[in-house]
Amino acid sequence: EVQLVESGGGMVQPGGSLRLSCAASGFTFINYDMSWVRQAPGKGPEWVSSINIGGGSTYYADSVKGRFTISRDNAKNTLYLQMNSLKPEDTALYYCAAKVVGSDPRDDYDYWGQGTQVTVSS
Repeated sequence: EVQLVESGGGMVQPGGSLRLSCAASGFTFINYDMSWVRQAPGKGPEWVSSINIGGGSTYYADSVKGRFTISRDNAKNTLYLQMNSLKPEDTALYYCAAKVVGSDPRDDYDYWGQGTQVTVSS
């Protein structure tokens, strides 16, 4: 059974930090590019960041560039998102998602997690 299980969300004050984790199982993690996608209340999904299979290439939305860092540990089948200098507009449900390497970028992700809530508020 394929599973992506996010953790690490919570409530934090503006300017604070959180580290999200996504534990993968049931598929060959190293064959998948990984991403974080978030959805704020009343809004559509927003791509946040992606990382390639080896971890050497990372990509960020302009809204988080310089504040968030994506990484992965292929030995532990785990994806991370370090979030610093958090803002109220970062409040959202954060999902990790997997897409098999070599797939069409227009295709949807192959697997999704259930999400972890991040709330930034004073």
